[in-house]
Order: sequence, then C-alpha cells, then structure tokens
Amino acid sequence: MDGRQLKRYHIDQPDRPLEPEVEKAAYDHLPMLLVDIVDDGTPAAGWVVLHRGADTGAYLLAYTWVWDNAVEVRVAAAGQPALNCPDDDPTHFVEVRRPAVGCVWELAVLEHERAAWVHHMLAPDKPDLAGYLDDTRAEGSVGH
Repeated sequence: MDGRQLKRYHIDQPDRPLEPEVEKAAYDHLPMLLVDIVDDGTPAAGWVVLHRGADTGAYLLAYTWVWDNAVEVRVAAAGQPALNCPDDDPTHFVEVRRPAVGCVWELAVLEHERAAWVHHMLAPDKPDLAGYLDDTRAEGSVGH
C-alpha cells in the first residue's frame, strides 16, 4: 500500500468474527494513516492490526519501521466514544491522536513483529526483507 509492504493481522471476538463491512471500511481508511510517513531509508515495511472490540469499537493500527530499528504507529478507531469517535458505527473510522501503541491483545502481534525484524533484518549480515515479510504470527488466540 502506497509503496509499503504491510502484513495484515485481524483480531476479533470468538463469538463474533470480523464483519466484512468493518474490514472494508478499515482498509479504505488505511491510506490516510500512511500519507506523511517520511522515507528515511528503512525498508518500507510493517504491519497492520485490525481489531474488533467486544463492544461497538473497531481499531486500525498501522505500524511501520523507521530509523532501521524503531516502530512508528498510526491509529484509527470507529464506534468508540472513549476515543472521540462521533458515533457508535464500527465502519466510521477516524484518526486517533493519542500516544497509545495498542491494547494488550494487539501487543501480542507487536511481540512477534519485533522478534521477526531482529531475526531477519538486524541480526544477519545481509537483511532479508522477504524473510521478514513471510514471517507472520501464527493464527490463534492472542489471550495466552
């Protein structure tokens, strides 16, 4: 997307899978989160977490690698009044301007991505971007 290679992760509820209309709205909004990321020479890679909360909220987090070894996050939310969303519609995404990097469920993905970046991009003599992009967190619960 916009020259960035982003892995996609979805977090939903066991009794309520992520709705297609929420997924579409989130990925339609994603380019707006990526518009002003500066090219600093770090490979244009990262990951996206789309998380459907247990209530009316949906959360879109775009993590990108910067400065070779740091992560920047851009966040949008829909249907969550606590984050100043204008309504409880989980398809109405707005950018969130708070310094949070993610909730406890989303951080399971961050744990994996940090290890994958070190393993494929920082530790070897020659960075392996394709290896990094192929190394995704196993599907399953983020609750353990």
